[in-house]
Amino acid sequence: MLVGYARTSTLDQVAGYEDQIEHLKRLGVEKVFAEQASAMGERPQLAACLDFLRDGDTLIVTRLDRLCRSTAHFCEVFDRLERKGAAIRVLDLGIDTSSPTGRMVAEIVVAVAAFERRLLLERQRVGIAAAKAQGKYRGRAPTARRRFAEVIELRRAGVLPAEIAIRLGISRSSVFRALREAKASAMP
Repeated sequence: MLVGYARTSTLDQVAGYEDQIEHLKRLGVEKVFAEQASAMGERPQLAACLDFLRDGDTLIVTRLDRLCRSTAHFCEVFDRLERKGAAIRVLDLGIDTSSPTGRMVAEIVVAVAAFERRLLLERQRVGIAAAKAQGKYRGRAPTARRRFAEVIELRRAGVLPAEIAIRLGISRSSVFRALREAKASAMP
């Protein structure tokens, strides 16, 4: 059975969403799972699609980025479908894992993408080290630390730590850390 998966990241990407679905149907896809959701969030239709696939089925996607958010995710999906006996066909890359050659191409794509990711991370580490050496890089200020003045103000107003955490959207431990630091800095 040919099974399709279509996705766009936002609801306003109507044309791209409809185009994917139409393309899959023109290819003879019998069942299409489609959703408009970020690749980073929950994707219930993808989960349903992967559960639905059986031995001998082929999952078809128009582009790899519609299916997977990273190479690690592609590896997970690829491995899961391999165990089920299902194949993946990625139209924009010409990958079809139902053949030994297609499977090899998919594995090469995964390996190259992982290699590129390692290179990117290495360049990032080198750049950060150079910026630190020049005193230009201090990293991101912790989110809760930026709210410490508000924590102190709310506590002085009689608000309990658990309520402060809820109001400011920070953890209780951050609230207590702010209170400890305020108390320590007030000491002579």
